[in-house]
Amino acid sequence: MSVLIAIPARYASTRYPGKPLVSLKGPDGDKTLIRRSWEAAVAVKGVDRVVVATDDARIADHATGFGAEVVMTSSTCQNGTERCAEVAALLPGFDVVVNLQGDAPLTPAWFVEGLVAGLLADPEADIATPVLRCDGRAVAGFLADRRAGRVGGTTAVFGAGGRALYFSKEVIPYTGKTYADEEPTPVFHHVGVYAYRPAALRAYPGWPVGPLETLEGLEQLRFLENGRKVLCVEVQAQGRQFWELNNPSDVPVIEAMMAAMG
Repeated sequence: MSVLIAIPARYASTRYPGKPLVSLKGPDGDKTLIRRSWEAAVAVKGVDRVVVATDDARIADHATGFGAEVVMTSSTCQNGTERCAEVAALLPGFDVVVNLQGDAPLTPAWFVEGLVAGLLADPEADIATPVLRCDGRAVAGFLADRRAGRVGGTTAVFGAGGRALYFSKEVIPYTGKTYADEEPTPVFHHVGVYAYRPAALRAYPGWPVGPLETLEGLEQLRFLENGRKVLCVEVQAQGRQFWELNNPSDVPVIEAMMAAMG
């Protein structure tokens, strides 16, 4: 079994232009977002190759400068999954292709390792993605983002066998409750990492963008809208904090988490 990790990164982000080259200060000094994401990827066990996938020369030059392998992709990719599909076409022969998005530098290695294992254990699944049960503090943070008009983390709901039912930038399911900070909740944070079977990844760019993907802006909904099985794999934080960099206001949050983790 061979595994490829692709880290899609684009400069022209609508919400946060130049995001991959944003500097994040940690106990190990200042490093860019894309470098920290690459370091998270190379820490994953059982991976045969890690590449940065971009259409931007600035990102490519920076990534090769710190030792990453870069695959240049087209500027027409609508999202990271389409960019990973181009990488898979250029680098065939892998059994699993992992999309570790370039805005998730705090992704623990065991999230990805568990994700790959989950996909391989479920032959009916076309794609697998990790979910993390939220405590009350996390749910309160998501709700605060929504009230302030910010796009925060994505939530997921799933049924028997971990089969995904829906993903949303709203906080779902609705509970109408207030939870203590450390109290577990029925809300699951969708972690923006994917493991694909190559056949499903090859098919993805040919499917039309559906109404749900258009409304939510979530690439994984294209699989659900085309009747494919998306497997949600529950992962454990093991004391680690996790946050994605979606907005400029997330920079100090992630820096504080890195400082707390040492």
